[in-house]
Amino acid sequence: MFVTFRRIHKCQWVQLMTTCLVLSVVMLCWEQLDNSVVSHVKSYSYRYLVDNRFTSITRSLTISREEARSFSSFPYLLDHPHKCAHEEVFLLLFVKTSPENVERRKAIRSTWGNETYIRRVLGETVKVVFALGAVRTRKEEPSWSKQNNLGLQEQLVREDRLHGDLIQQDFLDSFHNLTLKLLLQFHWTHKNCAQAQFLMTADDDIFVHMPNLLGYLRNASRRGVTDFWVGRVHRGAPPIRTKASKYYVPLEMYPWLTYPDYTAGAGYVISGDVAEKVYHASLTLNASLYIDDVFMGICASAVGVSPQEHVFFSGEGKAPYHSCIYNQMLTSHGHVEDIYDLWKVATNPQLKKTPGMVGSWYCTAVKVALLCKPYNFNTYPCKAAFM
Repeated sequence: MFVTFRRIHKCQWVQLMTTCLVLSVVMLCWEQLDNSVVSHVKSYSYRYLVDNRFTSITRSLTISREEARSFSSFPYLLDHPHKCAHEEVFLLLFVKTSPENVERRKAIRSTWGNETYIRRVLGETVKVVFALGAVRTRKEEPSWSKQNNLGLQEQLVREDRLHGDLIQQDFLDSFHNLTLKLLLQFHWTHKNCAQAQFLMTADDDIFVHMPNLLGYLRNASRRGVTDFWVGRVHRGAPPIRTKASKYYVPLEMYPWLTYPDYTAGAGYVISGDVAEKVYHASLTLNASLYIDDVFMGICASAVGVSPQEHVFFSGEGKAPYHSCIYNQMLTSHGHVEDIYDLWKVATNPQLKKTPGMVGSWYCTAVKVALLCKPYNFNTYPCKAAFM
């Protein structure tokens, strides 16, 4: 009897501990799960039941031209207004960068942003410029920090003299000023490169498979596309209200339950007519929302332009390393040190050979294994395996 009681007691004790462990895990995850699920339900409800065209959002964000000008009237510290002069530009590519990211810009100029290679080998006129804000010094900063910042600006001036591709305005270069950087791109394009057939905006840690991208855009150009906006699309995304998040947006900044559709800011392409429409929309919209890709969605929604999904534009994720993936990729995010290796693979003529039936089956199987995972977010979706 005594042994039996001890066994039962021990079994119950294990069950109790297991239950406590499960409850602890649930309590830790519940807030995040609750915020995610509930906010998405509210977002879709608002979108499909209240304001599918986001007219009330656009109307509420509309301000006078004088007020809107405060977001785009910063003086240029570095500029090249004649970058596109007297040329038929196929693609204008704005790379969002920070002053200190010298090596990233160097790598881009040597690989997928090499204008000379693109013109000579790929046969298109592509203009690549880097958008950045100012290096600021503050009174409370120590003297050595001020000297470093002043030295960094001098380095930018020397870098620009050498390459002639930095577009810098006098606003603080920071995450919360990314929307100002977006406005810089559209205002500069309108004034200096309005003839470009396509405009692309990209982060400086992205890899662009330029041969694939230009081939894709050539096909689009032959069809005479208008209202063209392609990338990794976010539909029905709700604002993030968690203060610890990098993308936290307070209610007073954006009180609505959902964002208009938008593409991930890591990299997307629009046609020249969309660039012009977005520019005009930005002239009367409040640009205080610092999530730049969302503000792009607001501008596009105001002029009736919707984004198109392309499975080989990545979100925040890095594409898996495999030749079957490289053969179709357009962009991949999160690349710095490996950008030279990726470029060697992208320009390898062996990869452009059309595989036979067995090769196609093999690549499909590889892509299914790499992309079709339960928690495979922010890179290419599972359906890309069958493209």
